[in-house]
Amino acid sequence: MDNLTGARWRKSSRSSTNGGACVEVADNLPGVVGVRDSTDPTGPALTFSPAAWRAFVTKVSGLG
Repeated sequence: MDNLTGARWRKSSRSSTNGGACVEVADNLPGVVGVRDSTDPTGPALTFSPAAWRAFVTKVSGLG
């Protein structure tokens, strides 16, 4: 697993404030994008290359 020390996690602006399950993304680290469950911030995180993350976001947003 990549080192995510120093990651700045953020939730989507579409996340609700009622404590629902959301994902958080950290894209401030060089060469890696971290994704984790906001309800389990000390749990496991997935990591992706920036190119793979951009491809995923493009696909799910309907732009690709």
